[in-house]
Amino acid sequence: MKNIIIISIVAVFCQCVSGLYFHIGETERKCFIEEIPDETTVLVNYKVELFDPRSGGFMPSTPGIGMHVEVRDPDDKPILSRVYSSEGRISFTSHTPGEHVICLYSNSTAWFSGTQLRVHLDIQVGDHAIDYSNLAQKEKLSKLQLRVRQLLDQVEQITKEQNYQRYREERFRQTSESTNRRVLWWALTQSAILLVMGFWQMRHLKRFFEAKKLV
Repeated sequence: MKNIIIISIVAVFCQCVSGLYFHIGETERKCFIEEIPDETTVLVNYKVELFDPRSGGFMPSTPGIGMHVEVRDPDDKPILSRVYSSEGRISFTSHTPGEHVICLYSNSTAWFSGTQLRVHLDIQVGDHAIDYSNLAQKEKLSKLQLRVRQLLDQVEQITKEQNYQRYREERFRQTSESTNRRVLWWALTQSAILLVMGFWQMRHLKRFFEAKKLV
């Protein structure tokens, strides 16, 4: 029981923590894979900081430094590809369920030669990408109406996640069946080759013994 409580606490904590940061060079490219259901909104927040050799820390980047953001769907088709400023918010909607690749790299090397960047990245999927405070002001919703809207969005997102899990199970089943068929055909092919080789060796030995007049 104690282990279950600890695992539950860790799971809740991991769900709350979605932001991260990473270091990147001027010619380096960083990509992240996010499994997203279909027709799901994704919000990407990022902020770029420039390394300061005098202080040994990171400071806000200059206006000339930006990030090229590229998003590709599971079929490797581009959803988004453009240059943004050093800090921004990107939103897109998935149309195909599966692994989406989000890549970021610096847009120029003229402003910083060999300088390291720190990129803060926060990816929010589904109802987490919705700004409910802004939505309440725009649609003039009460607290109760806003809470109902949040619950409806959460139920819709859970439904999408369940559909995506069924999609993954179907793909896994198809892959397993294809692998089993290939293994079966490979085993039959090996058996056929062994039978042919055995038959050929027996005929060859028979002819050898007949030629030597041993039989």
